[in-house]
Amino acid sequence: MKTHVVPKASPDALPELATYLEPFVPLFRRSTSRESVERYLTGLLTDLERKNCDTIAGAVAGTSTERLQHLLTDAAWEAQALDQQRVAALVAQSPPHGILLLDDTGLPKQGRSSVGVARQYSGTLGKVANCQVVVSAHYVADEPTSSAPVHWPVTAHLYLPETWAADSARRAKVHVPTDVTFQTKPALALALVEQARAWGVPFATVVADAGYGDNPAFLQGLDDRHVAYVVGVSSTFGVRLPAEVQAAALLPSPPPRGRGQPRKPRPAPLYEAKAVLDALPADRWQPITWRAHDGVVLCKQFVAVRAHWATGGAQFSTSHHRVWTGPEGWLLGERPVPGERGEVKWYVSNLPADTPLQRLVELAHSRWPIEQFYEDAKGECGLDHYQGRRWDGLHRHLALVMLAYSFLARQRWTPAALAGFSPSGERPSFPAVHRQVLLWLFQDVVLWLIATNQIAQFRPRRI
Repeated sequence: MKTHVVPKASPDALPELATYLEPFVPLFRRSTSRESVERYLTGLLTDLERKNCDTIAGAVAGTSTERLQHLLTDAAWEAQALDQQRVAALVAQSPPHGILLLDDTGLPKQGRSSVGVARQYSGTLGKVANCQVVVSAHYVADEPTSSAPVHWPVTAHLYLPETWAADSARRAKVHVPTDVTFQTKPALALALVEQARAWGVPFATVVADAGYGDNPAFLQGLDDRHVAYVVGVSSTFGVRLPAEVQAAALLPSPPPRGRGQPRKPRPAPLYEAKAVLDALPADRWQPITWRAHDGVVLCKQFVAVRAHWATGGAQFSTSHHRVWTGPEGWLLGERPVPGERGEVKWYVSNLPADTPLQRLVELAHSRWPIEQFYEDAKGECGLDHYQGRRWDGLHRHLALVMLAYSFLARQRWTPAALAGFSPSGERPSFPAVHRQVLLWLFQDVVLWLIATNQIAQFRPRRI
């Protein structure tokens, strides 16, 4: 007797998903591409262990591996245009004066053929490994005490290692555009800041970790753009003290010493961040509570002093290319309260002198939504499941994953979703929204099975 194997997802679009995708229809010229987008997103929202073209085609009716691969590589549409339109819709629903988070994540890969794959540090794995690295920008509402603030991804870009950028043969095989040149991760992050501004993302402050804060060109780029920031730095990060910077600026030029070039002025002394804060009296450190998480009140000791971020010691003149002295700002220190264990951390910020310590702490600890995005997008939306090798295919997959993630995020914000998930009126967690969407998908499948009289022949299929 013939056994009917029925796909897990209905051939008809989930009504909520179809409505969500309507504004994006003009971005896809062909009807087959529009259908493939809906099928691909349905697959990303389905409970599959791996979410690539093969597994999605096997679990979602009305499509095929070839159609989905065509969508990612050869169909006529632009990933950046999709990001821009999605962001425009989200901006209209988001509070102003938010925070722009910058970070990167590793996508583990086997082999050397996929675009950008190299042995490099992956924060996901916590070590150097064979992977791709994606730099992304993420909006979060300035609600530092909230455990569920409005937040969503802006856009993402693959970091192309220098060995890849210089290898024309490898570039050609994976369709890297000719105008793509080598950029460091901090330089890519600055480009994402520009992109977010151009798209009207309502942010007032940039927050990033020490992978970006330790880079002077990144800080200078933010200062040049007059963007407020709070960024992590390492213990050896260089700073100068305002009083000494002012004193050095008032010193007369050194007198000439015989023949040759005249002596050049020297910068103010350079100190390491750790040394500056360690020299402060113990009573300067204050316990600050910034948020409750999983029933635990988050509290540590903090101290802040005015300082300039800086590079280049006294062996260099003030005009030397290694000498940088940023505008006066804050050096913030963090350590566990006495009797508890934890990391010691350092941050720099260009916020004004009247900024309260509580505010600095809250901004320094506002990065968690982008880490949550990486975790949820990988676990729920297949962020790291793309198996193609091409540049355009990867960026299209990233754009579609962010489209799926934003669909789930919007369900979490809407009054109907709130009424369905949380009697108390609090925003539901992201996994709760995903479970609700899976329930919708299951209900659609059951209705389809009834309509096609296949309930009796249904056999679960292993993926």
